[in-house]
Amino acid sequence: MCSYGHADTTGTQGENVRKLLPLIGTPSGSHPGGRSAMTCRFRCGDACFHEVPNTSSNEYVGDVIAGALSRRSMMRAAAVVTVAAAGAGAVGVATAPEAQAVPAAKGGHGSHKPKGARGLRFTPVAPNTDDAVTVPEGYRQNVVIRWGEPILRGAPAFDPEKQSAKAQAGQFGYNCDFLALLPLRGERDRQLLVANHEYTDEVLMFRDYDADNPTREQVEIAWAAHGLAVVAVEEERRSGKLTPVTRHQLNRRLTATSEFRLTGPVAGSDLVKTSADPSGTKVRGTLNNCAGGTTPWGTTLHGEENFNQYFAHGSRATDKRYGIGTGATERKWERFDKRFDVSQEPNEVHRFGYVVELDPYDPHSTPRKHTALGRFKHEGATVRLTHDGRPVVYSGDDERFDYFYKFVGSKKMRHGNSRSAREHNLSLLDEGTLYVAELTGDSPAIEIDGTGRLPKDGEFDGGGRWIPLATATADGAVSHVEGMTAEEVFVFTRLAGDKVGATKMDRPEDIEPNPVTGKVYMALTNNSNRGKTGYAAADEANPRNSNKHGHVLELTERWNRPESTTFAWSLFLVAGDPEDPATYFAGFPKDSVSPISCPDNVAFDDHGNLWISTDGSALGSHDGLFGVATRGDRRGELKQFLTVPNGAETCGPVIQDRRVLVAVQHPGEVDGATVDRPASTWPDGPGTYVRPAVVAVWRADGRDIGV
Repeated sequence: MCSYGHADTTGTQGENVRKLLPLIGTPSGSHPGGRSAMTCRFRCGDACFHEVPNTSSNEYVGDVIAGALSRRSMMRAAAVVTVAAAGAGAVGVATAPEAQAVPAAKGGHGSHKPKGARGLRFTPVAPNTDDAVTVPEGYRQNVVIRWGEPILRGAPAFDPEKQSAKAQAGQFGYNCDFLALLPLRGERDRQLLVANHEYTDEVLMFRDYDADNPTREQVEIAWAAHGLAVVAVEEERRSGKLTPVTRHQLNRRLTATSEFRLTGPVAGSDLVKTSADPSGTKVRGTLNNCAGGTTPWGTTLHGEENFNQYFAHGSRATDKRYGIGTGATERKWERFDKRFDVSQEPNEVHRFGYVVELDPYDPHSTPRKHTALGRFKHEGATVRLTHDGRPVVYSGDDERFDYFYKFVGSKKMRHGNSRSAREHNLSLLDEGTLYVAELTGDSPAIEIDGTGRLPKDGEFDGGGRWIPLATATADGAVSHVEGMTAEEVFVFTRLAGDKVGATKMDRPEDIEPNPVTGKVYMALTNNSNRGKTGYAAADEANPRNSNKHGHVLELTERWNRPESTTFAWSLFLVAGDPEDPATYFAGFPKDSVSPISCPDNVAFDDHGNLWISTDGSALGSHDGLFGVATRGDRRGELKQFLTVPNGAETCGPVIQDRRVLVAVQHPGEVDGATVDRPASTWPDGPGTYVRPAVVAVWRADGRDIGV
């Protein structure tokens, strides 16, 4: 989820942003991402500096979207009333776990009862660069849990100066991304929090860290800080505050060395056998878990994303297609475990890049890596059921010019919590068909010039089809790709997509169906390479060359049935400064929306509103969380709900009736920052280590969010 766009400080909104930018935390001018170079180093292994792995000649979706803008919306593209005039609220935690509210700014909507779609009636937060979590007027927040807090029996209190791998294995991990809050039956006012720990930032974890010579202890601490966490949390009845229940019997940590099980068509294949695991079924660890999803049968899904950065000395064409470098890695893990050296263990890397399924209600269960969902940089995995109870899983491959996928299961879900029902449901994602998407625009290519100019038919939209790649059954698997076996399709899924002519996308991130309408929404974060020499230009699905700000697609499966093999698509949002005529907010007047850049994770509330978290805003302000109506007369009205501290990214949004939960990932991750020279003092104030954490936000009056 590393970003690839420059900060944009042009136009009126850009002038406002320039006034907000502090000296510390501004994006590096020489780096191709809106994020710092440090983020690209530790998060995705400098993917933005690598050659784009997809060198196929498939049609580029950036050549397909540029047209979903309506003529009416272009007429509305007048001057923007900057959201900076709107009221900002509660500043983030500086010296205490719970922040206090700050009165709304004068003017704008601050002196009136907020209007908006149901669920979005709050005063939008202004773009800012405060080293805090800023929330709307009338809302409160607390830090639920931080990196290093003990959650297992016997785990010590966090002491960053005396940290050990053993201690970290019993403590909350580093850099949360996906979050889920699940019910705890029989335990009043308690829920179960499940979190991904995507990656570690060693220069902010260890004092005087030497990147060229990490110690074994530092590496083992990093292994223990990766993975997943399950921790019970308790709600304070008179507020929305959540606190961890330490040593709860369901609390659990899974790390880069825990045991995982390969299931599905690749389990036992020669492509995944190693010297340590000749059976090809047992994997040590999970890496770079990004977004995820929950299932109707009560488990959680976790996407292994930028796994390539942990593996050194790749040399094969398949290694290159997956972005595995030919030299040493940033973290140098290969010095301490040969499985991270492709030249010594060539198949170990084939055991990562899958969707992991965890049963959070069984602390003794072995999580599964579902190979039938394909191997690529899974941003996440979201599930809905067909009319007859079969699972459908959507997942994006977060890379420039790569694809998005759908898996349609062949087995029906069983209801109930019996042992047999749970065991059956845990196998649902091992049998079915994996598809990749092809999008087609409905305008001549000559009318799509990359400037945002509308084609003659007045809008950017089109149709598409799901191309089958392979089908897995209880008796084996069948490939639908000429020249590839089924095992090869599931292990080298990117190459299968290349061969069948899938549509190249602008870093497809989170994909999620709307629980109210059934429409599917996909966040495409950005792609600054679009239109450059040697790369595909804009198309009807991506309206701008040098796409710094990203966009959101809306897909409607035929008959609104998830098992359909065809769909219609249209442009829902084109992100950026609302003053830019190339931006679009589903037809809503652009003088009444918040500026947004680099959409990443998405979630829905019970009203059908889409909530979008951002990663690497190229507008110069901090990342945040936004809500936007997807239907009715306020469709496209986008409002910023919160912002995060210096260097941080907004992740894992959970939207409940009375609470919003976000993960504040990599705070203080700014070029040149270290333990002794921090770029952020969040969440605990000066003199403390900056710590990634989970934050809960609720209304001060106890009522539902945004009503």
